[in-house]
Amino acid sequence: MTPIEMSIDADSQSSAFPTSASERNDRPAGLRGSLSSVNGISALTIAVLLLVWWSTTTAGLIAPLFLPSPQAVLSKFWLVSTTGFMDSTLWQHLAASLGRVVCALLAAVVLAIPTGIAIGLSRIAQGMLDPLIELYRPVPPLAYLPLIVIWFGIGELSKVLLIFLAIFAPIAIATAGGVRQVSQNRLRAAQSLGATRWQLLRFVVLPSAVPDILTGIRIGLGTGWSTLVAAELVAATSGLGFMVQSAAQFLVTDVVILGIAVIALIAFALELSLRALSRRLAPWRELGHH
Repeated sequence: MTPIEMSIDADSQSSAFPTSASERNDRPAGLRGSLSSVNGISALTIAVLLLVWWSTTTAGLIAPLFLPSPQAVLSKFWLVSTTGFMDSTLWQHLAASLGRVVCALLAAVVLAIPTGIAIGLSRIAQGMLDPLIELYRPVPPLAYLPLIVIWFGIGELSKVLLIFLAIFAPIAIATAGGVRQVSQNRLRAAQSLGATRWQLLRFVVLPSAVPDILTGIRIGLGTGWSTLVAAELVAATSGLGFMVQSAAQFLVTDVVILGIAVIALIAFALELSLRALSRRLAPWRELGHH
């Protein structure tokens, strides 16, 4: 390890983590207690909602056409998982949707992070790229969906591109914000040790911007996952959005609710995974919030 790496590593450890033994022992215990309390409240809330749903449908207060019972949705889950719906099983629809989102996310991460770094470090890049991102970012994906179809057709490319555009802007903006907030003291300390521009970027700028980059990925992935339904309306033959839309056209409400539930569960699982990754790559941010 070079002197620059040793200095930066020591600085990050001394500033990011508790120094006393009591702090190191107390903080994780308090964190575990708050997490268990929040998880308990969340589980209770979901249980109450399920109970209200079950009691409402059992009492016949709402017609099954508008709100099927939980038993009917579970029964449809087994049927769609094994027999299928619209020529594909639930798992095939899920695989198609995940494939599109993962491709769009990987492309967005590869392109948006360097773009955000350039915007954060260079005024020229900021002047060129920032207006372009800010111009299209507030526009709902459905607004430029027809233009994408005209340019790229109705194949997989148009669907992935629509999701990519939804994910790209949050990651680029969050990355640029994280780069601008890098501590000037750490930059000067590394420069005094003879760090090159590449070493500053690798050992100071990027590690400091990691929490903001992960936040941008979380926001972008949530936006992209919600855009998935719109993307799969474009002549798709598989996917969760296609399944929900097809079921709605034929008034198969239990499949609609099933599709919405699967979309929500997958989004929740992705969010938990990114939170776990954030705790692993940037533990000082999690400790600083408690």
